[in-house]
Amino acid sequence: MSTKQIENSAVEIQIPDDVKVNLKGSMLHVQGPLGNVYKNFKKIPVLIEINDNKILLKKTGERKKYQAILNTSKSLIKTLCVGVVDGFTIKMKIVYSHFPITVKVEGKNVLIENFQGERAPRISPIKGATKVAVKGDDVIITGPVLTDVSQTAANIQLKSKVKNKDHRVFLDGIYKFSKSKGIEK
Repeated sequence: MSTKQIENSAVEIQIPDDVKVNLKGSMLHVQGPLGNVYKNFKKIPVLIEINDNKILLKKTGERKKYQAILNTSKSLIKTLCVGVVDGFTIKMKIVYSHFPITVKVEGKNVLIENFQGERAPRISPIKGATKVAVKGDDVIITGPVLTDVSQTAANIQLKSKVKNKDHRVFLDGIYKFSKSKGIEK
């Protein structure tokens, strides 16, 4: 996937061969081997055109902030295209010293049980079409949308946060240690 600066106010993005892109109003639909992804550009001041195998983005103003918005929109679309072809993976490690933490996936929630000896499980939501798998002391989070995968990992890390104790001594929790492009089996 390549991008080309056409002029000072437009950017052209090359769409990969196995990706289909449709624009309905301000909603951009990206379809690929790993599924469908949608992004709403209603509140983003960028003009979008789809020609053949290319997406043309044009900025609506002349100030610096419109160039920044144009570049952000370019990155968002490239990430969507990469997501439906390769996907994204985040690996997290379960760390405990005394009480063994148990992590289970039930429906659209991740249950963190026996965290610091607590009786009630801590519940963390899974966002979007993200899949969570637990293998030993590793939690593997995969999906086609980078923001959903990252938010799910952040939810899990926040739910396993130690409160009212010195975090330098009590290191229990679930921590991210790897982030990569591509879905691992």
